[in-house]
Amino acid sequence: MGKYLEGKSIAVTGSGRGIGRAVALACAAEGAKVVVNDYGVSMDGKEPTSDVANSVVEEIRKMGGEAVANANSVATMDGGASIVKSAIDAFGRIDGVVCVAGILRERMLFNMGEEDWDPVLATHLKGTFTVFRAAAAAMREQKSGTLIGFTSGAFAGSVAQANYASAKGGIVSLVRSAAAGMHRYGVTANCIAPVAKTRMSANVPMEIQGIGEAEDIAPMVVFLLSDKARSITGQVYTCSGGKIAVWNQPVEVRAMFKDGRWTPEEIEQRLPSTVGVERMGLIDRLEAMRKAAASGDKPNT
Repeated sequence: MGKYLEGKSIAVTGSGRGIGRAVALACAAEGAKVVVNDYGVSMDGKEPTSDVANSVVEEIRKMGGEAVANANSVATMDGGASIVKSAIDAFGRIDGVVCVAGILRERMLFNMGEEDWDPVLATHLKGTFTVFRAAAAAMREQKSGTLIGFTSGAFAGSVAQANYASAKGGIVSLVRSAAAGMHRYGVTANCIAPVAKTRMSANVPMEIQGIGEAEDIAPMVVFLLSDKARSITGQVYTCSGGKIAVWNQPVEVRAMFKDGRWTPEEIEQRLPSTVGVERMGLIDRLEAMRKAAASGDKPNT
């Protein structure tokens, strides 16, 4: 057992499998006491079972660590609050929450129904909020703590995943808002955009370059939860195999001005040469993928 997180109380959602499980085990291996939360559903959010959470708790206990299971859904306020309460009841405090839980329901936008949209937003975005909300209240009193959300490169746009991409973009904004709002209380908030082999990534119909294992994501999470990262907040980090990268902060890049209100004709004349557009790299990649597919090659991301 290591000591990087010794004495800390950490709750990890979606930690019965995949990346969440790897994070929970890594936290426990570094001395943290862990709440293993997993509603135990299939990828589409159905067929819940608590067995997966209990299984990870047993793994942690066998390695000499402390852990408790929580099988509640993050998609309700009571469920999110119960996860934080599990940590406080079992370990006396909550030092960090890591929100990994997620599901997929993929459809093209013109085929996507409310039954596809609502559960994905509820699990990813609302599910991060419910846990953050409960943890933030406790951390404000403690004057310390760490909030970690899980986004995806899909927040920059994704085909057949308008629900997932919207949720992941919302998580980025939620994390940045939490970082700004909780900074005065000594609480940090950051985001991980993982690229790893999971149940979800196995269904992606293309080769994902640089993809690593779920265990590759855990060290960055452990670091951000530690006292060594107290000055880091409001960041989005990609973790992919041996790669760690930071995303830019959103800023305006060009502007044009006039006295009074613009007319459409004036905008037509000035916009292309003055403000222009920021090229959407995703569309360029999609075009390259279509050409590769047409030639019989397997497209790469």
